[in-house]
Amino acid sequence: MGNFRFLTSGESHGKCLTAIIEGLPAGLEIDTEFINSELKRRQSGYGRGGRQQIETDTVEILSGVRFGKTLGSPLTLVIQNKDFDNWQRIMSISAEDSTDEKSFTTCRPGHADYAGSLKYGHEDLRNVLERSSARKTAIETAVGAVAKLFLKELGIYSESEILQIGTSKNPIEFCNEIDKAKTDGDTLGGKFKVVFKNLPVGLGSFVHWDRCLDGKIAQAVMSIPAVKSVSIGEGESACEISGANFHDELFVEDGKIVRHTNNAGGIEGGMTNGEDLVVKAVMKPIPTLKKPLKTVDIKDMTETSAHFERSDTCAVVACAVVAEARIACVLADEILIKFGGDSIKEIKSR
Repeated sequence: MGNFRFLTSGESHGKCLTAIIEGLPAGLEIDTEFINSELKRRQSGYGRGGRQQIETDTVEILSGVRFGKTLGSPLTLVIQNKDFDNWQRIMSISAEDSTDEKSFTTCRPGHADYAGSLKYGHEDLRNVLERSSARKTAIETAVGAVAKLFLKELGIYSESEILQIGTSKNPIEFCNEIDKAKTDGDTLGGKFKVVFKNLPVGLGSFVHWDRCLDGKIAQAVMSIPAVKSVSIGEGESACEISGANFHDELFVEDGKIVRHTNNAGGIEGGMTNGEDLVVKAVMKPIPTLKKPLKTVDIKDMTETSAHFERSDTCAVVACAVVAEARIACVLADEILIKFGGDSIKEIKSR
């Protein structure tokens, strides 16, 4: 069990999104502007929908920080949902406010509606949508920004890049692809890459399956809504390359071990090997379409068209930002496992 843990709560149209982070060392400088800049990155990207015109996500820190530095106690983050003003009765916690407004019973293909309704016994699919919505990734991005602040103290940095939108691998064509899909009432997915630089050797372990770092990273990224594939380095094309050409040979230069390739993506045997950590993932097209797909109304078991609510045409840029945040949390946890201490000064010394 690691040291960096967090719990989030909140619904898509509820009053707010919240998170409690445990395990941060004391003395870590918390830059609220950086957290908000990461939230802004998540809201950016060509092809985003109407929700981004309403929300201007900013974080409020309620506990765990004094005079700009962590105390070593749990950190509480809050992001207010501005759209809650329009949903106060619909999302009320009081039984007296019960209403059928915005309720729906037509399962949306590609969403959690059908399985969620059976699992939790919900007749109103609004009860599934509100938490399964990707809106919850806003608070996860804020948590990841805190993890990034911790990693930056240790000289570890990240970046992301969009590799493909739809069938196009040419960045010059991305906007045109998205425009065409929007005109057609359709959506597009894509592929992105996240890179973390300057990681120490030996994060993760080979001794148990659940301590392998690549497994932890894969789980963290795969569980982002709409992600359907995750790979490390050139993993997705590994079957097409011979062993002689895939594996990263070691050399000595100026008394140090170096490599001239990084097909492994910075992980061997479930551990970081000193090279850049490279994670690639594929996001499926967003399943809420302006031209609704065919489905079933679970209320009377009739065939019909899927429920439509606001939707993005393409959110691959946002997904990459969320993936950075998720991976940062995994790495922060691994750093604390290997070099853990009660203060940032103690961790740096180790």
